[in-house]
Amino acid sequence: MRLVILDTATDVSEWAAKFVRNRILQKKPGPGNYFVLGLPTGGTPMGMYKKLVEFHKKGELSFKYVITFNMDEYVGLPRDHPESYHSYMWENFFKHIDIDPEHANVLDGNAKDLTKECDEFERKIKDAGGVDLFVGGIGPDGHIAFNEPGSSLKSRTRVKSLAKETIVANARFFDNDINKVPKMALTVGVDTVMDAHEVMILITGVAKAYALRHSIEEGVNHMFTVSAFQLHPRTIFVTDEDATMELKVRTVKYFKGLMDVHNKLVEQPEDPTAPPSAKRLKSPVNGK
Repeated sequence: MRLVILDTATDVSEWAAKFVRNRILQKKPGPGNYFVLGLPTGGTPMGMYKKLVEFHKKGELSFKYVITFNMDEYVGLPRDHPESYHSYMWENFFKHIDIDPEHANVLDGNAKDLTKECDEFERKIKDAGGVDLFVGGIGPDGHIAFNEPGSSLKSRTRVKSLAKETIVANARFFDNDINKVPKMALTVGVDTVMDAHEVMILITGVAKAYALRHSIEEGVNHMFTVSAFQLHPRTIFVTDEDATMELKVRTVKYFKGLMDVHNKLVEQPEDPTAPPSAKRLKSPVNGK
């Protein structure tokens, strides 16, 4: 497990985007060789998406041979509703890049048979060869996707009833009216994400400090589902200073001491086929 500690949430967005960029370029995707990317929604990854769009528009990164799988979607919310995760992904990311719409997989919360929809999602991931990199965020209670406290750490993609705390927290997106917030969602399971070759978890803000401490300093616990990724052979947590407020000083110092190693992961792409503009990006953060 790696923990990358950066100064600000903006730095987290840029570092994460460069990490995704490099992983895609390193695979040299093309016909018959797709890069499979798992994606989250929410406020934390928004900056990452903006930076990835920037890389694409500069000609540094193509998504033509990238297949994506999103973590979750509300049940019963129209696809074109501004708060659906389908709308979020298309408005903030997909419509700005060259991804094939057929390769952008988002769970259908309006499917006639929701269980079948979840099973098909798992099948599509398997048929794609598995996820190369799954990016996720967490809630203040340490949940990933909609795998809220108490969820099985062996869970797969399924229909999930939302906890009252989640419904209340999400009311801000629905005119502060909890009656408008969907009560159920479709979500990948903890084990679905654990199957990915590599996992990157983005955590920013002091509101996530409690969850981060339990996720990396305490034992694996189904009440903090993201803690399961301590057991993944290739997990990287990327966080800002604010989110480290509850970590032990020793923990912070240890991982900050490894930043020279971690920043090599986002240096200029090693792929010799990368365009010259991509090779200019030698700095891991803020162009310094």
